[in-house]
Amino acid sequence: VNPFLSLLHSISSGLSDKELSDMKFLCRDKIRKRKLETVQSGRELFSILMEQREIASDNLEFLRKLLQHIGRGDLVAQLVQFEEEEPHALDDQPDVHEKPTAVICDNVGREWKKLMRELGMAEVKLDRIEAAHRFNLYEQLVQALREWQRWKGKDAKVADLIKALRGCNLNLVADRVEE
Repeated sequence: VNPFLSLLHSISSGLSDKELSDMKFLCRDKIRKRKLETVQSGRELFSILMEQREIASDNLEFLRKLLQHIGRGDLVAQLVQFEEEEPHALDDQPDVHEKPTAVICDNVGREWKKLMRELGMAEVKLDRIEAAHRFNLYEQLVQALREWQRWKGKDAKVADLIKALRGCNLNLVADRVEE
């Protein structure tokens, strides 16, 4: 499921009829009146705003302002959390030569959480990955490394992986990554 669409669905589900009506009023300068009159849910409103490029996964300022104006700080907080967790754009990914994932995945095993902690990943993310791939150790590590790469973007460097491996006393794996 697309995390951005999931966020919009969650926000839409939390809106009362009055709040939706208030948001529609605030969108009158962005959406024609006739089109606004047909809107029956937050999802429909968000779909129109996405079509008009007023909101996008990397452009949430207008949505933030709408939620602030209707007094829904809790939904603004949800938006902020999404922005903090949102992976970097694909062009921010590390260089292809900086993906020693296979070597690490083939050699780390049960120590994967220790390695990811050494790389600075949040415990909550590690628990989510573990729960999503409960009986597949290899996949847990693959997903954890992908999450780390998304989180760090262009700052995800092989040198950091090697340093973290050595910090976990996984020197043999670090040597193989260096090769």
